[in-house]
Amino acid sequence: MKITKIVLTILLLISVCKSLDAQVNPHFSQYYMYPLWLNPALTGAIDGNYRVAVIHRNQWNSITNPFSTVALSADIVTNKNLNFGVAILQQSAGDAGYRYSKAQISIAYTGIRLGYEGQKVITFGMQGGLLSRSFDLYAARTDNQFQSGDYDPSFPTQLAITKPSASSFDIGVGVMFYDADKDKRVNLFGGYSAAHINQPKDPSLSASYESTLPIRYTLHGGVNIYLSEGTHLVPNFLVMQQGNIRESMIGGNVQKSINPSTDITGGVNYRIEDAFYPYIGITYSDFTFGLSYDVNTTKLGQLVKGTSSFELSLMYMDKIKQNNFFKCPRF
Repeated sequence: MKITKIVLTILLLISVCKSLDAQVNPHFSQYYMYPLWLNPALTGAIDGNYRVAVIHRNQWNSITNPFSTVALSADIVTNKNLNFGVAILQQSAGDAGYRYSKAQISIAYTGIRLGYEGQKVITFGMQGGLLSRSFDLYAARTDNQFQSGDYDPSFPTQLAITKPSASSFDIGVGVMFYDADKDKRVNLFGGYSAAHINQPKDPSLSASYESTLPIRYTLHGGVNIYLSEGTHLVPNFLVMQQGNIRESMIGGNVQKSINPSTDITGGVNYRIEDAFYPYIGITYSDFTFGLSYDVNTTKLGQLVKGTSSFELSLMYMDKIKQNNFFKCPRF
């Protein structure tokens, strides 16, 4: 059996099996480096005027064409209590040209400020756009195309895919709280979001396998703890639930200022019952570079080589200060 069949089988079981009732979205270890995927309420939640971030994740290298995810986000702060952003994502895998793509715009309202100087901020966000999936069915090879051990492409693949490329509209919402009081030693931040709230159907599948994308609920947060001048400890957590699939992460990092233009961040997070991932980040002037490596801890990771993942990120943030107190965490 070709590896393409294995990949397609995994993808189809995840996306169309009615008893499973769940679909796994692309996910990131450095989730705060791709903030608009995490929560649309994070749009413009920065200590600057605008931000551009790109992130790349590579996993399952034992597959001929492994899972590769590339994403770009950009957001801007305005002085009208409204911030705007755009996020683009594409995931690819396998010899059959599987593509999972998203393009969304987001808006966040930042006008709710509490406390004596308005440094406790609540933001609400919403995003919408297109979600698409595509396959190169001519490149797919399945069991029934092998006759007496020989591959015959004239036989149909008998896959449940009726359209090799299809798109649907997708909507998400979120809320975020952060305490940006710079005189405090402990500052809380946290948010809650719901992606795919319109539960878009997958138009690429045949009617007998009709499937909707379950809502993905995400709870995330942490604490920024002042340790000493230029040094902060940031414990954090993330819980995602989609259908009957749950993903939970806990961990933390230490952020250390080397000089006025350079910070170094390092830490370890744990995706429960899945992987540890150490992270190191360097901020120089307006640029932040991040590198993380997922070390798979499951039985599958022990049996199959290449199940760990690399993740690279690069963020540019214009740090000309406006009336925005939030120093965004980086993992």
